Amino acid sequence: MKRSALCIGATGVAIAAALMLAVPPGVAQRDVGLMEPDEAQAELQRATRESQRANARAERLARQADQATEAAERTAREAAAIAARIQRAEADIVAARARFSLARTERSALSTRLAERQQPLVRLTSALQTTARRPLALSALQPGSLKDLVYVRAVLDSAVPEIRLRTAALREELDRGRELERQAQQALVALRDSEMELRAKRADLTELETRQRLASSDARDSSSREAERALALAEEVRDLDGLIEELDRAASLRRELAALPGPAIRPAGLSMPEPRAADPEAAPDEAAADTRSSTRPTDTPPPSDLQLPVQGRTIAGFGELRDSGLRSTGISLAPAPGAQVVAPASGRVAFSGPYRGFGRIVIIEHADGWTSLVTGLDRANVEVGDQLIGGSPIGTAAQQGPAITLELRSGGEPVNPLSFLG
Repeated sequence: MKRSALCIGATGVAIAAALMLAVPPGVAQRDVGLMEPDEAQAELQRATRESQRANARAERLARQADQATEAAERTAREAAAIAARIQRAEADIVAARARFSLARTERSALSTRLAERQQPLVRLTSALQTTARRPLALSALQPGSLKDLVYVRAVLDSAVPEIRLRTAALREELDRGRELERQAQQALVALRDSEMELRAKRADLTELETRQRLASSDARDSSSREAERALALAEEVRDLDGLIEELDRAASLRRELAALPGPAIRPAGLSMPEPRAADPEAAPDEAAADTRSSTRPTDTPPPSDLQLPVQGRTIAGFGELRDSGLRSTGISLAPAPGAQVVAPASGRVAFSGPYRGFGRIVIIEHADGWTSLVTGLDRANVEVGDQLIGGSPIGTAAQQGPAITLELRSGGEPVNPLSFLG
């Protein structure tokens, strides 16, 4: 009888633990928004993948910065490496939030199941414990109590194994609940660590950008004039496509001028030749020699260091039908508020500033007639004329409802950036 009482008491302890699990823990919890399980799982997979890629970029850029011999190149690669670490921390934050959400959701479902089981088990164990605690002498003095005592003992001997069997799953779920709580706490710790790293890396990047601006302040006069011309051009053209076309023409002219040979000094006493009129009978190959030779941009490969400018969930793919009835000419991503935005590839900044309906935009000219356009920035920290490497920080996303769009063009024609990303 005593052994049965002890067994029932142990079961009562398990039920009490279940009651404690069903109540929110007393430890302080952060206000972390929960996601739907499917969404949390997808975000976890995406963020884990992006964190690994950002970490690989950061390590590669850091090695290149150590190997750089020129101060300007070393600084540029250091800034890109810090930006990559910022993106890694942003991805780790998303992953930690997803892990916390998954653990909390599963724990909530477990608490619901325990709440459904606890009432009948509590009533059963309470009745059995009351019976088991009756003194043997008192049972012997009551009429018919000896027969009842034998009966109760038989009931207890058969009930305790059944209770153990039925509560085995309950004990497993209690262990699972404790494991889920541990996972949630680990996710909160990882979230806090990633947020601290993010703040530290943003401070490092701000300091490095300040040093860059001070070092290049003497060369800003010509860039400022070019930026003013680009802003004036943005006010004249009808739409964004027109702006890109005008900037492409300006870029082509710069490339042609850069390809011209330098002036040759005329020897003394040599008279200038008379200008020769164009011969309409000239051979086709001679006429072709007088024209500019050009390579179709569509026949050239895209930038080798092409990457997405920001990490986030895809909200509009290339060619999707937009609300305006037009097809999307790029891809749109929903990053974290204030996320770091980087250059999609190496190139020269052709435009940086606000543009009607698109927030702040940055247009970058790449080699061989390729152009990238990044729209939706809340802040842009590059200027026209800046030479960037792939991954250089160019600004940040908005704090409210951020959406960053990337357009990639070859010879002025939009192409799908995802076709060239691994």
